[in-house]
Amino acid sequence: MNPNPLQGITLEQLLTKLVSELGWEQMGKLIPIRCFTHDPSIASSLKFLRRTPWAREKVEALYVQQH
Repeated sequence: MNPNPLQGITLEQLLTKLVSELGWEQMGKLIPIRCFTHDPSIASSLKFLRRTPWAREKVEALYVQQH
């Protein structure tokens, strides 16, 4: 049984790591949501992802896929 790769990682840490590895442009291509494609920032993306469960699930799935 694999341990949960998201255990102990905050949404902010996860997002910061993805952005540093992929960049906002690639993030916007992989997950085409406005907070990644139009004037992106960690703060605005966190605000959106915290109140939008389907988008957060996509970002978490991308993180798991990348790591």
